[in-house]
Order: sequence, then C-alpha cells, then structure tokens
Amino acid sequence: MELRRKRAYDTASAADGYRVLIDRLWPRGVSKEKAAIDLWAKDIAPSAELRRDWHAAPAEDFEIYADRYRAELAGEDAEALRRLADDLRQHPVVTLVYALHDTERNHAVVLEQALRELR
Repeated sequence: MELRRKRAYDTASAADGYRVLIDRLWPRGVSKEKAAIDLWAKDIAPSAELRRDWHAAPAEDFEIYADRYRAELAGEDAEALRRLADDLRQHPVVTLVYALHDTERNHAVVLEQALRELR
C-alpha cells in the first residue's frame, strides 16, 4: 500500500486512491462532494484537548505535539490504529486527508509514520 498525504482544500483526484479524512472536525467550507472522502476516521484524529493545545500555541516545538499524539496512538487509540491499518491494507493507494495549512508539521505526518510501522 502506498501512503500519501493531502490537504482537504486541494482538489481530489483519481490518483489519490482511497481518501481517508483524519480530522476530528469536518474541514470548513469543503463540501462532502468536493472532498470525495471514502472514510472519515475521526476516532484516530488527535484528541480535542491536543488539538486545542496545538492551535493555541502552534509555534511550540512540533516534536512535543507529535510525541503527545504518538502517545495517544499507542494508548487508548491503539486499537483504532490497528483497525485502520487493517482496513487500509486492501487499497493500493491511500491518501490521508487533513485540513491544517502546514503540510510538514501536522498530525498526518505522525499518523503516516505510525501506519508505516504497522505494515
């Protein structure tokens, strides 16, 4: 399975394969039709508390945020992560869709790494 990342505000394409929205909240201003989401995996998104903390202080060191999200994925979200990884294995191309503007410092990067480790 090939894993990719893409912003929800970018145009969906057939090359994206199976599109999985990994945010807890639906992206503002994006219609369900335009988003072309195959699965909304909100249970694997960062917790509401972590999301609030990140948005309140985005200038914080990204590794602090990433470590907290990794801890969530290893803790109470571990079963949801395993289920998601199992579901995604049946698709040759999977695109993790997220709304954040920063394409390099976001939870999609951390989740992609976690999914790769479960292969």
